[in-house]
Amino acid sequence: MASKKKAAKETGATLTIQYFKSGIGAPEKHKLVIKSLGFKRLNQVVTRVDTPAVRGMVAQVPHLVRIIDQ
Repeated sequence: MASKKKAAKETGATLTIQYFKSGIGAPEKHKLVIKSLGFKRLNQVVTRVDTPAVRGMVAQVPHLVRIIDQ
């Protein structure tokens, strides 16, 4: 497992993600996913290493976040 993480970091594969829709009224789990992705405010853009874990989190809340570039 560690080799996959290391490989992603070495290749420089990153995701740029934007939090574009409010989580108000969303289930608590969705709010926790937003928080764990590192978002603190609406329209914030963050860059994360492209790992299966991050992809899975983004897949859980596609109605709240968008991938800007790949």
